[in-house]
Amino acid sequence: MSPRQVERESAIPHPRETSLLFGHREAETALLTAYRSGRIPHAWLIGGPQGIGKATLAYRMARFVLAHGEPQSPAVQGAEDLAIDPDDAVARQVAASSHGGLLTLERTANDRGVMRTVITVDETRETISFFGSTAAAEGWRVCIVDTVDELNANAANALLKILEEPPQQSLFLLVSHAPARVLATIQSRCRKLRLRSLTTDEVIGAAAAAADLAPTDLALREAAEASEGSVARALTLLGGDALKLQQRTAALLARLPQVDPRELHTLGDSLPTNDRVALAAFIHGIDRWIAQSLHADEANANQNLPRLARLAEVWEKIVRAARDTETYNLERKPLVFSVFGWLSDATR
Repeated sequence: MSPRQVERESAIPHPRETSLLFGHREAETALLTAYRSGRIPHAWLIGGPQGIGKATLAYRMARFVLAHGEPQSPAVQGAEDLAIDPDDAVARQVAASSHGGLLTLERTANDRGVMRTVITVDETRETISFFGSTAAAEGWRVCIVDTVDELNANAANALLKILEEPPQQSLFLLVSHAPARVLATIQSRCRKLRLRSLTTDEVIGAAAAAADLAPTDLALREAAEASEGSVARALTLLGGDALKLQQRTAALLARLPQVDPRELHTLGDSLPTNDRVALAAFIHGIDRWIAQSLHADEANANQNLPRLARLAEVWEKIVRAARDTETYNLERKPLVFSVFGWLSDATR
C-alpha cells in the first residue's frame, strides 16, 4: 500500500470518534423526536447503502442518550439535533470505547489476529450480561450492532431473544447495508429508519472533514462524483489510482461475455497484495455493474429470469470470494480471473 493510501486510511476516523453528521437531517429528527416523547422504540434498524453515515448516526444517537438520560429534561426538549460537545465526558468515553452504558457488536480478530467474517454467537451473548449487569453505568444502556448483516445464524437468534424481551431503558441501534435481508423476526421488532445516499456536496463536506482536505480540492470532487453518495467510497477513490482502476474494470465489464486474458493479467497486476484500497475499488466496480444489470433486467423479468438468477448467484460467490481474499490477504490476480470467468459464463 502506498504512503498516500496509508495516509488516507489512517485519516478516516471511526464513527464513534466522528462528531459531525452530513445529510440525514430527517432521520436524525425522527430519532430525537421519538426520544423526546419518552416512548422511543427500543430497537431501530438503520438501513441504507454502505458508507453514507449509518454508524455515525448510531453513535451520535448513543452519545446523546447517554449524555441526556432524562427525555423530559430541558436539554432534550430544547435540542435541535443530537449533537453533544466533543469535549463532553460521555463523548470522550464513547470515542475511547470505555463508556459502561454502551456495547458495540462488530467483527473482531480471532486468536491468530485474522479478522473474522462474521459476528459470533459468543460475542452476541455479551448483550445478556451487559443488560443484566449492575456494574454498568446507571440509566440507559445502548447496544450498537455494526453491522447486523454480519451476524451468523446463531448470533442473529441470540440477538432476537434480547429484542423479544428488552430490558427497561435499553436501546438497540442495528446498522444494515441490506435491511431487507435481515432476519424477518428481527425486522418485526425494530423501527425501520432508511437513510438515503448523500448528495455530491454532502459527500464532499463529510470526506473533507474526515481526511482534513479543503472542500475545493478537485480530486475530492472527482472522487465524490464517482462515489454514488458514499463517503467511504469517495475516500477510497481519492488519490487517482483507485478511480483509474475502477474505470479500467468498467471497460472490461462492458465487453462481457468476451474476456481478454492479457487484460485480466494487467488488471490483476494493478491489485497488489495488502492494498485494501485497490481491492475495494475493484469490488465496488463489479458490485455496481451487477446491480445495474439486475435492475435493467427487472423490466423484462419473465424473459430474463434465468439471467437474473445466474447473476444473483454469481454476486453471492463474488462477495464470498472477495471477503476471503481480504480476510486472509490472498493474491488478487486469481480473484480477478475468477470474477470475470463467473461473469462471462453468467452473461452468455
